[in-house]
Amino acid sequence: MRRLASIALGLALASGLRVHSESADQLWASKVRPLLDLHCVKCHGPLEQKGGLELDRPEAVLKGGDEGPVVVPGDAAKSRLVRNLAPGADPHMPPKKQLADADRDTIAQWIQALKNPAPATAAAPSAARHFDSVSAAIDGWIADGWSQRGLQPAPAVSESLWCRRVYLDLAGRIPTAAEVAEFLAAPAATRHASLVDQLLSAPGYPVRMRELWDVFLMGRPKRASHEDRRRQNGWWTFLETAFRENRPWDETVRAMLVGRPSRPEDKGASWFLYERRNEHQQIAEAVAPLVYGTKIDCAQCHDHPLTREIKQAHYWGLVAAFNRSKNVEGGSDVAESAIGGFINFTNLKKESQPAVVLLLNGRKVDEARPAADQKETDSDDLYVDPKAKGRVPKQSRRAAFADAATRGNPLLARAFVNRMWAALIGRGLVHPADEMNGRNPPSHPELLDALAADFEAHHYDIRQFLRGILLSRVYGLSAGGTLPEAFASAPERPLTAEQIARSWCIATGRPTDHDTLRRAVVQALPDVLPRDYNATFQQAQFLANSPAFAELLQPVDGGAIQRIAALSDPAERVRQTFLSVYGRAADGEELQAAMALLKPATGAAATNAVAGVSDLFWALLTSAEFLTLP
Repeated sequence: MRRLASIALGLALASGLRVHSESADQLWASKVRPLLDLHCVKCHGPLEQKGGLELDRPEAVLKGGDEGPVVVPGDAAKSRLVRNLAPGADPHMPPKKQLADADRDTIAQWIQALKNPAPATAAAPSAARHFDSVSAAIDGWIADGWSQRGLQPAPAVSESLWCRRVYLDLAGRIPTAAEVAEFLAAPAATRHASLVDQLLSAPGYPVRMRELWDVFLMGRPKRASHEDRRRQNGWWTFLETAFRENRPWDETVRAMLVGRPSRPEDKGASWFLYERRNEHQQIAEAVAPLVYGTKIDCAQCHDHPLTREIKQAHYWGLVAAFNRSKNVEGGSDVAESAIGGFINFTNLKKESQPAVVLLLNGRKVDEARPAADQKETDSDDLYVDPKAKGRVPKQSRRAAFADAATRGNPLLARAFVNRMWAALIGRGLVHPADEMNGRNPPSHPELLDALAADFEAHHYDIRQFLRGILLSRVYGLSAGGTLPEAFASAPERPLTAEQIARSWCIATGRPTDHDTLRRAVVQALPDVLPRDYNATFQQAQFLANSPAFAELLQPVDGGAIQRIAALSDPAERVRQTFLSVYGRAADGEELQAAMALLKPATGAAATNAVAGVSDLFWALLTSAEFLTLP
């Protein structure tokens, strides 16, 4: 049964839910553009335009090249783009490679779909709209999208499932049966807002946010010692304190970028820079998604090959912002030199250019650059305290960049809003959530603009923004089969390792501070917000063979397994197990299967009862229903 459950988990989480007729825009974004990016854009894109043809944007494809149009909208058979992809074509594209029939069919389908352009109603309304709250703005703009696409939203989840969802998102665990009962007994008109406010002020909330942002900002630690160092050097405490005290996000980000804990609330912030051990390119690549909302790694050797607004100068400008920094051994201080750090980069044309601190929003940090034959001299009078272990220059390039990145930078608010939308809804308004650039337009641009502007106007108030998402109609929709970018239903979000470990403890009646179990699950299930989730054989092996998980399923005094096994009625055992794990009753088919599992065989009835209940717990705790958000 355990092997079957693991296989079922993989099939359930890996299967797609989309069944619909796709428009030209949808086909381009989801299928055609990725194909052209992979096979064609290297020679027909931002970096090179052979034959005058660009294939990175639909309008450029329709324009054609030096020899005229390559696409006849609505007629793939007459389109040179399709004909040149066929086996034996002359000229044949791509050279020395043959696209699969399915890929050529996808491009042909897109060209056929161009016969029916998107309706004018999909355009942004000309008049500005005003909403009284974040929740109203979300529901208003998303409902407009449903109307434009001709979609009906999925029904709302049940009240008990909504309670389970919000506990998982804010407390990082499922609720207990008592907590669900308390929620359902509260007045219907205010119970949602009351629970959200309660959880935003509870101890679990800052821990849950720290777990997310630790991974967003630093990645999963590869070894337990790396995690221990983050904890010991105050990084976890810094993040938790910021969320507990609802510190404005721009202040939190600035503390990380400056990396000089001059105030108690900044202690631990320097670990963001320190952990990267003077690898200034790694620092730049970590900073970009935080302050711009997009990766810029692909602009290291040349302008971004797919995203036209990201230049090589932006990449090396970020490197320059931090390349005067150096870790101070024996702590977590990151010193900064007052001189040096003036570098050049070379483009594909072998042209050398000076790297200046240039932000993606167009702002530049001005500083005097010494002449080529001028030698800089370091001296004590250039530093705030020349005797300090981690010296701070009076003119800090790092601090100047931090100011430019967190003050008057609209991308900072957009990056946070989009990332948290993805974390709570299951998909970013821009997808992928860390590639918010011209290559990936927002599904609802007006909503993203409104949410970012409101977040900034409210001084980067994180709780106010999260509260707006959680109390929206969109957040409470059930799963369905519509376009994920339309948000007419809830995507099935896999739980993170920390949510799984705590929720297993809640379901089995164990204390949630089970660090051995948490570490084991993190190692087996490390992904947070994966772009595409696929269950693996290694994960199935963990669910079947993990000693830490197996220990959780042993009967202990006060635990759920021992309590339920002591019940005399097998049907009641099933009912109590389903309530403990899923927070609901078993349906008829489930009851029948579970009763067969619990049926005593030979030997002592009590021993068989414990084993049967333990096996039933295992099957439910490793199921797709438990391991995804409801």
